Amino acid sequence: MLRRALSATGWWLRDHLGLVLLVLLLLPAAALTALRLSDPAWGPAVRLTSFVPLALPLYAAALVVAGVRHARWRARVRLVPVVLATAGLAAHAWWVAPFWLGPNPPAARGADALVVVTANLYQGEGDALGLVALASAEEADLLVVNEITGPALRRMRAAGIDDVLPYAIGRPEQDPVVGTMVFSRVPLSEPRRLDTPLASYKVDVGGPGGLTLLAVHPSAPLDAEAWRRDHDTVRRAAVRGGADLVVGDLNATLDHAPLRRLVDAGYRDAVELGNAGFQPTWPENGLFGPLSFLPALVPIDHVMVGEDLAVRSVRTVALGGTDHRAVVAELARQ
Repeated sequence: MLRRALSATGWWLRDHLGLVLLVLLLLPAAALTALRLSDPAWGPAVRLTSFVPLALPLYAAALVVAGVRHARWRARVRLVPVVLATAGLAAHAWWVAPFWLGPNPPAARGADALVVVTANLYQGEGDALGLVALASAEEADLLVVNEITGPALRRMRAAGIDDVLPYAIGRPEQDPVVGTMVFSRVPLSEPRRLDTPLASYKVDVGGPGGLTLLAVHPSAPLDAEAWRRDHDTVRRAAVRGGADLVVGDLNATLDHAPLRRLVDAGYRDAVELGNAGFQPTWPENGLFGPLSFLPALVPIDHVMVGEDLAVRSVRTVALGGTDHRAVVAELARQ
């Protein structure tokens, strides 16, 4: 009896394998699409939104399965998954296309380059010496460092950060995830700290005629309400303060509604504006618990530029000891 039941199950799976595969592909893809179209308030849904781009290969695979198995289905039956997969694929392609295509306004003729580097040091455990070497090699003008600690700052100073970028604001904090600092080639104004639990600052760079920078680190979406509140704080500070740059670990991607609201306020991700392709920054270096085998999948570290800045180039750079890749962007005035 058991053998007969198993045999029947095997025959059913063989005859319906395409349908099973389509369900396994289309359900998670559709869930990711729904997250992209909404503004979820539930923490796990917010975190899952970070992986919205994975819907693209799911929809593509569903189209392949539908094409291979279509001969076994009636026309009306096979039309449904084909339409769903095609619509989903088109929507997600539209959302990611600006990373490769779209207008990138040129810099003004003769405009000086502004090189911005941002890195999260993973509670001070990241390669501080390597970060100083990166800032020096890239001839950085601004370096924004999240999760900087006292020991990490001492290592950076021992590596010569004060010679590379002699001006600095911010400080390490007792909690290793809280500290944020800005290092600069030119003088910085007295900073104003934003009302976020993780240190974020508004600071003027270079005096009159210079730039206004927000060096930020909104909360991670472990607490979705706090995360959303921090993004509202950052957006208001950027708009009201006329910030030219919003830089740091934003703990959000362009698929998250709060970051898209910053885009609607006039700021563009340098990676997208520069047509630099999809450049994820997290998780890196195997620091993701049981999923440590995964490569970086999620772009949560950003250089967001105002309407007066052009992007000449941007890329991410591996940095030892941290779960984030650094971002290096070369900008200039339009």
